[in-house]
Amino acid sequence: MCCAYHGAMHRAMPDSVTQVSPPAQGIRLTSLPPLALYVHLPWCMRKCPYCDFNSHELRAAVPEGDYVAALLADLETALPSVWGRRVHAIFFGGGTPSLFSARAIDALLAGVRARLNVDPDAEITLEANPGTFEADKFRDFAAAGVNRLSVGIQSFNPKHLAALGRIHDAREAHRAVEIAQTHFANFNLDLMYALPEQTVEEATSDITAAVATGAPHLSFYHLTLEPNTLFFRHPPRLPDEETQADIHERVVQRLVEAGYMHYETSAYARSARECWHNLNYWRFGDYLGIGAGAHAKISFADRIVREVRTRTPVEYMRRVGQGEQIVERREIERGELPFEFMMNALRLTDGIPVATFTGRTGLPVSAVQAQLAVAEAKGLIERDHQLIRPTALGQRFLNDLLQLFLPGPASARTDGEVSR
Repeated sequence: MCCAYHGAMHRAMPDSVTQVSPPAQGIRLTSLPPLALYVHLPWCMRKCPYCDFNSHELRAAVPEGDYVAALLADLETALPSVWGRRVHAIFFGGGTPSLFSARAIDALLAGVRARLNVDPDAEITLEANPGTFEADKFRDFAAAGVNRLSVGIQSFNPKHLAALGRIHDAREAHRAVEIAQTHFANFNLDLMYALPEQTVEEATSDITAAVATGAPHLSFYHLTLEPNTLFFRHPPRLPDEETQADIHERVVQRLVEAGYMHYETSAYARSARECWHNLNYWRFGDYLGIGAGAHAKISFADRIVREVRTRTPVEYMRRVGQGEQIVERREIERGELPFEFMMNALRLTDGIPVATFTGRTGLPVSAVQAQLAVAEAKGLIERDHQLIRPTALGQRFLNDLLQLFLPGPASARTDGEVSR
């Protein structure tokens, strides 16, 4: 599973001629936000029926050499847009990045460090699936410089692993955790809930097993049926809404009781173990994305630019050689910035400093004063002159809260009750 934010950005997008939007008006940043690097490694052993990320089933050996060369060539062309800036985190997402050899990851990290100013203490995360775990390989990943692992467990229940189409079983899930514990002081376990026919008791069993591992970071994602997936075309029997709500309440309660801080909608961490890369997304930081289908957000003094790379691996490698890997580039319009910012920041349970809104968007807080007032009146946020944070109700009905910040006339968004 991709890192929490970048996965959402990897929805199906056709390869097309590069598009450039007209410049945004009235943006002025006094300083640039922190910068991270996202590297997309798109191959997986088998496409899961719920997955709508940009992943491609592996039908032959991974073309490691050609793809690493393409990634570094892509990075070369992007250097002018981030020249002189320090990279605080690197995230290898997929697909299944652990299909790559440690030698390839080592070469890639060496190439990145030769081209970018990477913080010596940078968080470097690699996503891995239990079906690809080999002790020696993961020891070598750590030796190459990876210092954080994100393991796609999804469930410890054999029935649910089968329903999700995972290539590993419960025994392999536990073995993957053991290997992660041996070689990485910092690691995350990805799990899902509201699975086909899952009961509250079965979900509780997964929570208990996850806590028992002692993982410093846990991600619990609600299964959703996304377009362009097998599950969307042939929906499985999911728990009813009441059961889903009960499971979610149980997840939050048990993890908080176990000492995990619920710092983001789907993320829970021990002290000082929050994922910096994902926090950078939620705080509307910058990220350079390289690889097939990768997205980027880069800030300049007078504009904020989004980019999208071509999706298919073969086409990506071909286009990189011609300098045509970017299929969309556009400047975020001034009117879009409030929603873009809040879509990220309001996922954080502790909220976001008011000053961060101005610092990251270049807009005064008055630009969202009307929307904030409505959200506060509905009980969806709490705020003062320093902080804006979602309430428990706002976290539960996040989509309703975010709709208040969509571009367009405020009157079209501020009427009505929170939908249940």
